[in-house]
Amino acid sequence: MSLDLAAYDRDGFLVLRDFLPAADCDALQARAAALVAAFDPGPVRTVFSTRDQGHARDRYFRESGGAIRFFFEEEATDQPVALALNKIGHALHDLDPVFDRISRQPRLAELARELGFRQPLLLQSMYLFKQPHIGGEVGWHQDATYLHTRPSTVTGFWIALDDADRDNGCLMALPGGHRGPLRRRFYRAGEAMVTDTLDATPWPDTRPAALEASRGTLVVLHGLLPHASAPNRSGRPRHAYALHLIDGCAEYVSDNWLQRPDLPLRGFS
Repeated sequence: MSLDLAAYDRDGFLVLRDFLPAADCDALQARAAALVAAFDPGPVRTVFSTRDQGHARDRYFRESGGAIRFFFEEEATDQPVALALNKIGHALHDLDPVFDRISRQPRLAELARELGFRQPLLLQSMYLFKQPHIGGEVGWHQDATYLHTRPSTVTGFWIALDDADRDNGCLMALPGGHRGPLRRRFYRAGEAMVTDTLDATPWPDTRPAALEASRGTLVVLHGLLPHASAPNRSGRPRHAYALHLIDGCAEYVSDNWLQRPDLPLRGFS
């Protein structure tokens, strides 16, 4: 694999088209559908929203770092479960055999090596639904706000399982914004989750880039890159699978919200 590392250093992202074969996309979507079919939400539905972080008060979310948990859209009032979910997270890659196999395939390990990881560890995984008509907006953020190491090493591998475009809420990014500071940290303070502003510098005055991605495209996201996605008001889904890696050479800060006390981190083997 030959990456344009100069472009990654300049922009903070790479768009690798036709990275994941159609058969793997099919397998992830079929497995997610099977997990959803077997899921009984009971009387309480935990809503995931980047707008107000209300889910952070819910133990179901706080203890999801080493589990497979289901989170609902804000606007999912009377939809059936399969059309109401926001995402599944956050340890699919460790606890489900299909997600494990695809997450640890050699091409992803090679990609991590080319990006300079010395001891890549798979920290978090999410199956993202971005449902037709109700898929919520994800505001501008940096992944290192939520997954913090010293030095910062978190990197996102975002894989389109449906075609993603402006109409159904593709990723948006601020090219070069990763060269700025970490603006905020979301972390544990006892039993509470807290967000602190570290640097009030505004986002760079850069024209956002729409990272439109056909099915099977992998987008690499630097942990300090400001990125977002618009709501999906189209009639088409925008399923995606996201993995977040950190380098084992860095310190995973002890107050990170995502904790896995019973599930040690693993690399690609």
